[in-house]
Amino acid sequence: MKNWIFILILFLLTFLGEFVKGEENGYIKREGVQFKLNGKEFYRNGFNAYWLMSEASYPSERQKVTNAFQEAANYSLTIARTWAFSDGGSRPLQSSPGIYNEEMFQGLDFVVSEANKYGIKLILSLVNNYNDYGGRQQYNKWANLSNEDDFYTNPIVKGFYKNHIKTILTRVNTITKVAYKDDPTIMAWELMNEPRCSYDLSGKTFQDWVNEMATYLKSIDPNHLLEIGLEGFYGSSTPDKIKTINPNRYQFGTDFIANNQVPAIDFVTVHSYPDQWLQNASGSAQLTFLQQWVNQHIEDSQNILQKPVIFAEFGKSYKVQGYTQADRDQFYRIIYDDVYSSASKGGAGSSGLFWQLLSEGMDNYKDGYDIVLKESGSLGKIISDESLKLSNL
Repeated sequence: MKNWIFILILFLLTFLGEFVKGEENGYIKREGVQFKLNGKEFYRNGFNAYWLMSEASYPSERQKVTNAFQEAANYSLTIARTWAFSDGGSRPLQSSPGIYNEEMFQGLDFVVSEANKYGIKLILSLVNNYNDYGGRQQYNKWANLSNEDDFYTNPIVKGFYKNHIKTILTRVNTITKVAYKDDPTIMAWELMNEPRCSYDLSGKTFQDWVNEMATYLKSIDPNHLLEIGLEGFYGSSTPDKIKTINPNRYQFGTDFIANNQVPAIDFVTVHSYPDQWLQNASGSAQLTFLQQWVNQHIEDSQNILQKPVIFAEFGKSYKVQGYTQADRDQFYRIIYDDVYSSASKGGAGSSGLFWQLLSEGMDNYKDGYDIVLKESGSLGKIISDESLKLSNL
C-alpha cells in the first residue's frame, strides 16, 4: 500500500512540474499596454548580458552562461537581452554576407536552450548601431559604402540585413531541434541596438527603414514580439519634448513617438544613462533628470502609444568621477519604483533590464556598469526585492 502511495505522490509531483513548466513556456503576447503569458499579466525585471553567445561558443566557457542564468533566476530576474549578431572580425557569427560560423551559432543555440531550463525569456538583438561586433559599419564595408547611414537606404545592404533576419529566425537549434521562430523561450526580436541616423534628423529615413524591416520580420515570424531597440529620444513629431525631455536637446534621427507607432512594433524601449548624457551634472541632478525621463516615457507609452514599455538598458558606472554607492542604489530604485507603480495599476511600465550582468571571474568584461550578483551588496538586495515584488503582481 505504501508503495502505491509513493508512486501516486511521485506521479502528482511530476504532473505538477510539467504543468508549471507548460505555464512558463508559452509565447509572451501583448494586449493593449500589458504583456501576457498564457493569458496572465507578465511583469518581470531582467538584465543585459551581451556576451552570452560569444562565451557559449567555447564549450569550456559555457558554465559562465549557466551560472548567470541560475543566479538571475535566484534573484527573480526573468528576462535577458543579448546579441544575436557578430559581424566580421576575428570570431564572427557572420563572417561575410550570408556566411555563418557554425561554432558561434551553436553558442547561441546553447544560450537559447539554457535560458529555457532556468525560465529566462530572451530578447535577441539583430545588429549593432556601433562598430562593436561589426554593426552598421561592417555591413557598409561589405557593400563598399562610406556613409554609415547608407545602411538605412542602400538596397544591397538592406538585402544583407534581411538575409540575416531570415537566417536567425529560421535557424533550427542543434540542441532543442526547434526553429528560433517557433521557440517561446524567445520573448522578442530587436531590430537594432540603439539605432541612430544622424544625417537625417527629420526622422523620415529611419522611419521608412523601421516600417520596411518590421514588416519583413513579421512576415517570417508573426508569433514573437518585436521592438526597435530605441534609446527613447524624442524627435520631430514632438518638438517640445526635444527641448524639455531630451538630455542636452539631443537628436539622432529617431523619434520615440513616431517610430513606435509603426503597427508591427509591439512594445517600446527606453535606455537610461544620465552619467553619459549629462557628464557635467551632479549626481543629484542626474537622478532628477532620470525621474523625469522615466515618468515621461511611461506616461507617453500609456496614453499616446498604448503599448508596454521596457527600460531595456540602464545603469550608473562606478568608474565616473563623483560616484557613490548611495547614488547608484537610488538610481535603481527610481526605475524599479516607477515601473512597479505603473504595473501595480495594470499600466504600461513593465520591466527594467539593467546593464550588465556578469558571472564571477569575467574581469575582462567589466565596464563600470557590471554587476556580479553575489558581490553586489546593497544593490543586489534591491534587485532581488524589487524583482520579486514585481513578479508577484
